[in-house]
Amino acid sequence: MSELHNMKMENSEVPAEQIKNPELLEAIEKMQADGNPENINAMINKVVAAKFILPAMMKQIPQARTENGRTVMSNATQVQFRLLENNKKERFFGAFSDTDELFKWNGNEKATKVVTDFDSLAAMVMDPKANVLGFVINPFGKSVTFPKNMVNSIKQQRDYMRHEQNMLKGGEVKVGEPKEYPIDLMAALINHFSTEPNVNAAYLRLVEQDGQLSYFIVVDFYGDMEQTFKDISDIAQPFIDEQFQLSMMPYSMEFAKNAVKGIEPFYKKAQE
Repeated sequence: MSELHNMKMENSEVPAEQIKNPELLEAIEKMQADGNPENINAMINKVVAAKFILPAMMKQIPQARTENGRTVMSNATQVQFRLLENNKKERFFGAFSDTDELFKWNGNEKATKVVTDFDSLAAMVMDPKANVLGFVINPFGKSVTFPKNMVNSIKQQRDYMRHEQNMLKGGEVKVGEPKEYPIDLMAALINHFSTEPNVNAAYLRLVEQDGQLSYFIVVDFYGDMEQTFKDISDIAQPFIDEQFQLSMMPYSMEFAKNAVKGIEPFYKKAQE
């Protein structure tokens, strides 16, 4: 067991015995049979929508606090999660799709079953105090490993999607073609993308919302979204005048896919 101090996570009120995830298991099998991008993305979508079971132990830790000049003693609950360790001494959280998979790991019969989701798992993985390299779904069955960098990338995209979806609620959004294409901007971005192997394609549209015009760049990429979008922003800013803003979105978002449907990308990675 490994102790993770002050770990906060959103626990589900659903009993662990009710966690089944048949759609996730089907998506994992399909992805393992054919690991094409469509099956990988479908599997990831099921992962971020799923509830998982983690084996843990709960400990009551005495703590003192001061109230009105008096010391008051109480107990705080500390969670200790059982971690997987490979032959390189690298550690991972074990996330289980159901109790059948959980009990394949000997010693979990009496463990506390913590039900959680992807967002909480991601927060735990990214917490430096956890000292883990990611999490493994069903490590004693048809397992899938999510390394820390992949967890971070998915979490970034989910956070960005929430931000953009909130923005889109602000008013009617019109998507169309720019009257005049910003040739210098597109040339600078094409030159940049040609040196970035993680970018597959990029599209340019014009978005109008509440009277504000924005160049809308949709990027098909993998890896670190925060760094990818920061690089694009840094390159684009000298070419953006006061009339326009710059907006970006990963191609994986439904709004982005619809916005560029039938549109040719202004950049497409050369086939090797």
